[in-house]
Amino acid sequence: MNSRRSFIQKSFLTAGSLSLSSFFNKSVAEDVSQAMVEINQLSPEAAAQDEELWTRIQQAYTTSPNIINLNNGGVSPQPKVVQDAVIRYYQYANEAPSYYMWRILDQGREPVRDKLAALAGCSADEIAINRNTTEAINTVIFGMNLKKGDEVILTKYDYPNMMNAWRQREKRDGIKLVWLDLDLPNENDDVIVKQFTDAVTPRTRVFHITHMINWTGQIMPAKKLCAEARKRGIDSVVDGAHTFAHLDFKISDLGCDYFGTSLHKWLCAPFGTGMLYIRKEKIKDIWPLLASPEDQETNIRKFENIGTRSFATEQAIGGALNFHNAIGQERKGARLEYLKQYWAKEVIQHKNIIPYTSLKPEFSRALCNFGVAGMTAGEVHNRLFNEYKIHTSPVQWEKVNGPRITPHVYTTKYDLDRLVEAMLKIAGTPK
Repeated sequence: MNSRRSFIQKSFLTAGSLSLSSFFNKSVAEDVSQAMVEINQLSPEAAAQDEELWTRIQQAYTTSPNIINLNNGGVSPQPKVVQDAVIRYYQYANEAPSYYMWRILDQGREPVRDKLAALAGCSADEIAINRNTTEAINTVIFGMNLKKGDEVILTKYDYPNMMNAWRQREKRDGIKLVWLDLDLPNENDDVIVKQFTDAVTPRTRVFHITHMINWTGQIMPAKKLCAEARKRGIDSVVDGAHTFAHLDFKISDLGCDYFGTSLHKWLCAPFGTGMLYIRKEKIKDIWPLLASPEDQETNIRKFENIGTRSFATEQAIGGALNFHNAIGQERKGARLEYLKQYWAKEVIQHKNIIPYTSLKPEFSRALCNFGVAGMTAGEVHNRLFNEYKIHTSPVQWEKVNGPRITPHVYTTKYDLDRLVEAMLKIAGTPK
């Protein structure tokens, strides 16, 4: 025993800081795991307010302690377990790329697809894994059999990449785009539904629906719009970039025909990962962006024929799903709603603050936009970062003119206290 103890001590001292680092990382991982166990014993409402548990979960991330990142709506950081998975799979593939990539790692796509389908609430045969929302929705936009004169209803607040794709089809194929304006924030679903249905003509073929407006966080009545579209024999395309793994819903519940999302936002999956959903009976009607074998006509996998891909990032999606599920969608959603209310209720009272987002949970969640009278979004953004090292996303789009604020599960109340302090000081002295 003495000999064995001596050997372990010598080994530890020889390894030095590497062993200490490994021990520390293991300790942190165990604490994060225990925090997740404890948080799952609480109701979503109680869990949302347990700051000690969320501070422990924060240790799963490697975010900078010197910059307060409140632009998670653009791209979210990944927990370290996901980062490690990317590195591990990447190094594994490099041992013999053509063997390990095509014969080994490629076998992992179906289990990832199954896990995504479980979270989405649909069949795995309706899910294609791709790189982002733009790729997913563009696949549908350019793959639809539309002809000259066919009409698409969309809004001026949709995402630019989707708007540009529709404009290209307009120029190339002569389809007609019917643009709707929106008054935001909106707290009446019927108003938006009526705008869409009033614009319908016998030539209307598509409703393009942004589930959550990326500029302001407005939650659109996607389920109601999809139901109205279906009643009229109109296809529904839902851009879910900001709702998947953010709001508590199932794609199947929306009743949409097509849905695209990015997994590197609210799911915290590796950068450049996304997902496309197509209702099973619609798969045959959509041409893939890149050609596929003819025998895949009704197979969702025809949308994955992109040649060599990053197997490492694709496989690590599984780790992000495990992390998300360990917290639980209800608890995650409740925490994000709690964080929004925590900071937004403090700043909305200021006379110079201009709200572009409703604070009601049925119309918004973590993503908010509040401007300052007399200042551009860029000016507010610059002061937040230059004076307080708070990183946001400045939005000047249509009638919106303010910084977009998007906390995530690793964001602490301390971070948001700093934001409130900064916003109130900036609003008190607009330049």
